[in-house]
Amino acid sequence: MSGGWVDAREPVLGSVVSLARELADPVRLTALQLLSAEGPHTLSQLADVLGVSAPRMSNHLARLRAAGLVAVEHTGRHAVYQVASPGLADVLTALARYAHADLAVRPGRPATADDLAHTCYDHAAGLLGVAVFGALVERGALRPLDGRDSVLALSAGAGFLADLGVDLDAVDARRRKLATACLDRVHRLPHLGGVLGKAVLDAFVARGLIEPREGTRELTVTSRGAAVLPALLPAFTPGTAPANSS
Repeated sequence: MSGGWVDAREPVLGSVVSLARELADPVRLTALQLLSAEGPHTLSQLADVLGVSAPRMSNHLARLRAAGLVAVEHTGRHAVYQVASPGLADVLTALARYAHADLAVRPGRPATADDLAHTCYDHAAGLLGVAVFGALVERGALRPLDGRDSVLALSAGAGFLADLGVDLDAVDARRRKLATACLDRVHRLPHLGGVLGKAVLDAFVARGLIEPREGTRELTVTSRGAAVLPALLPAFTPGTAPANSS
């Protein structure tokens, strides 16, 4: 080996250092998290979600393209960006899980409503929503994310949805996407959106596992939910700070 342990010309070391440099910026990191979880976005969509100007977003995307982390496809007058490698999602997920573990061991940090369960539009977010999504992927009900499509496909293990209380035959996806990944703002991991996300939330409410708090986005885990949900969703532990979400 010609350059030794710390020679950035070494391919693997150089690649990791380059990636770390790009992830060190909050705008670029969040853009990559959104693209990995939710699929392709236009520049204006990313700028709107992140609350930055279009020129600033354009500069960050140009840098990510130069680093080989995003690719762009021109569709009519729109430039649509997506992650260049599906494997990037695994890296970002590992970093988010590490951050959760770090938060969990900090003393004096009780879990908040945003940590545990709240609504995002008409589906569950927070640790509950993230745990639902992780369980569906782990049980083979949803195909893993690859950052290439905004619609998630059901897979062979879709019967697990019945365990969550969802009658898949009754889910009407004619006017909305069936299932989408929605990046959780608190946990920086995907939770389940689309018609299926609403169906899961409705099922949990109907079974008395959670209760919406009137006039807010908060979801309260009932005593029954505290007993039932961890068995269905091993990553969900009511009443504790977020730890190792899936």
